[in-house]
Amino acid sequence: MRTFHHIGLPTDQSQPGEFFVEATRVWVTDPRKHPYSVEFLRFEADSPVTGPVRDMPHVAYRVDDIHKAIEGQDVILPPFEPSPNFVVAFLRIDGAVVEYMQFEREEDLPW
Repeated sequence: MRTFHHIGLPTDQSQPGEFFVEATRVWVTDPRKHPYSVEFLRFEADSPVTGPVRDMPHVAYRVDDIHKAIEGQDVILPPFEPSPNFVVAFLRIDGAVVEYMQFEREEDLPW
């Protein structure tokens, strides 16, 4: 299963309702609260995230098994757990940045 979840847009402007993700040192918004499912990402200067995940927009999909979904893919940020019961990984597919997300319930998301 792969289901569209949101589009992520990097920004350098603070956004209402931002949530800080310590693992990546990035401020994110809840795409479920945006009418077009947009998540804004604002990276701290000391964020360990570099390259296309930090510089380019991404499209995010929910998957059943993140490890199976990334097999054979060009992984640019391997799976990590930004909050309990929520695992994400970032890939490059046809030049685009794609996020795969694995979680059981929407309530498990950090926003």
